[in-house]
Amino acid sequence: MDREARLKRLRFRAWHRGTKEADLLIGGFLDAHAAGWDAEEIAWFERLLEEQDVDIMAWAIGTEAPPAAFEGPLMRRLQHLNYIKHRE
Repeated sequence: MDREARLKRLRFRAWHRGTKEADLLIGGFLDAHAAGWDAEEIAWFERLLEEQDVDIMAWAIGTEAPPAAFEGPLMRRLQHLNYIKHRE
């Protein structure tokens, strides 16, 4: 699958998690950062999407430490939480 097809598939999965909070967190992260991702970063995000939303959200807000497999620069960006857009 080429890069654009992978990102399109990931965008759908990221924005259709089941709760609005998870959609905003995970989909917002993808929208804010994916344009510059290389194949390894895309693969990291694909693996992240296999995890439970409650776990991803806990890692992002810092109530739980992420597993070693997800530690690194992308997790630090996820934890920054400056990418969530909402209506005023």
